[in-house]
Amino acid sequence: MSDEAIEKLNTAYNQIREQIAKVIIGQDHVIDHLLIAMFSRGHCLLEGVPGLAKTLLISTLARSLSMSFHRIQFTPDLMPADITGTDVIQENRQTGQREFRFLQGPLFHNVILADEINRTPPKTQASLLEAMQERQVTVGQTRHQLSDPFFVLATQNPIEQEGTYPLPEAQQDRFMFKVFVGYPTFNEERQIAKTTTSINPCEIQAVLSGEEIMDLQRLVRQVPVSDHVVDYALALVRQTRIGEPGVPDFANEWLSWGAGPRAVQFLVLGGKARALIHGRTHVSTEDIADLAKPVLRHRIVTNFAAQSEGITSDHVIDRLVKETPQKEGELTSDPRLKKIFAA
Repeated sequence: MSDEAIEKLNTAYNQIREQIAKVIIGQDHVIDHLLIAMFSRGHCLLEGVPGLAKTLLISTLARSLSMSFHRIQFTPDLMPADITGTDVIQENRQTGQREFRFLQGPLFHNVILADEINRTPPKTQASLLEAMQERQVTVGQTRHQLSDPFFVLATQNPIEQEGTYPLPEAQQDRFMFKVFVGYPTFNEERQIAKTTTSINPCEIQAVLSGEEIMDLQRLVRQVPVSDHVVDYALALVRQTRIGEPGVPDFANEWLSWGAGPRAVQFLVLGGKARALIHGRTHVSTEDIADLAKPVLRHRIVTNFAAQSEGITSDHVIDRLVKETPQKEGELTSDPRLKKIFAA
């Protein structure tokens, strides 16, 4: 891979960051994970309490791209046809006959903001599955292809549980990342208070087109990855599968379900995008370790014993990363991990 290719993606990354910084203060890791997901052709789920600019961040990102954008406010009365589209009967003026005509729903845009996705019933949530995985929707007996590129960037509120419908694990698995949006630092919040309460018009410029995004996505997939890095990603994921050989005792004690193969795919793919963003043409184990939380936290399920002790999925992932050696010789020679590679 040439230096020109690295510079191309790095320039695109910096241009988008520059536009977002006009509106969003702080949240650097959240922005990085959003862009890594976009360059990897993945979807992203943002979780945080109200007022942390989750919706504003996504809409600002969309404004920095020359692509169509639509916000869907998920509510308890939202129906699948409200987002996928529906067939309507229309009279043909030339023949006088009535025929079905498909009216496209809001999913037929490049960037979709699924706002408060956990406020709509499972039936409507499930209507996103086909769109997110196969980039198409089926209405009646007809399949309708969605535009490309296509991203679903969803938000959810973790504290208001009244009238909510938690996303099933199967649908969460469709999201490449689940990113926690935390509170700003003192200095960041001071700057937020000053800039948002004054006259401060911000002109966001579109710096990338849909065609350029697809070029960058193809570029990411060309990044080479060594067998050792793939083995490291496999070791992290396979250690979450309780009851399997080589799984650590704490995972068997705290988990009721582990991550599937999609986790390995997203770790490797995200590692490729992260490597290019940092100006490297190869993926390192540090890239995989850095993305372990956003990739794995919604793919492993803690049991009652863990919850009673205040153990979260992030605690489990931290310990997995800490106890899994990153050096090639140490990874393959670890007696417990040998059982994982031999399984």
